[in-house]
Amino acid sequence: MSTTRARLLEQVADDSQRHYADYMLFNQAMADHLGLHPTDLQCVSLLDLESAPVSVGDVARLTGLTSGSATRLVDRMVKAGLVERHPDPHDRRRQLVALAPEARARIGAAWDEPGRAFVAVLDSYSDDELRLIADYLRKAAAVGRDQAARLAGGGQA
Repeated sequence: MSTTRARLLEQVADDSQRHYADYMLFNQAMADHLGLHPTDLQCVSLLDLESAPVSVGDVARLTGLTSGSATRLVDRMVKAGLVERHPDPHDRRRQLVALAPEARARIGAAWDEPGRAFVAVLDSYSDDELRLIADYLRKAAAVGRDQAARLAGGGQA
């Protein structure tokens, strides 16, 4: 491996670590601003990406929580008015969870300014560069999910 490539890989690794740390700080600040726990904000963000209501089991899968912890999370979020439970039209024993419209509006409004700032960064890239960034993010997210599952399953650290 060339020294240039080694330096670039090291820089990407360092910048990625800083990005994750800075995004965690941003997520905490946004959660504090909204009066939410960071896990609740993460769940809200993930539910916002879903095209339809999801089961509590899906909430567990999306957040990496156990089913019991996901149930408690959903209970807390229902009580706070962040999510709503709906009967599953295909299984009367099951309930589905969806983001409450009022929560979507309140949290969406809080994202207006940060969203514009993030879009301004992305606007500086060409379409080809954006495709490359999107490809990297998808692949890195998949690696992160796989490694989280490995670690949660008792794999080596």
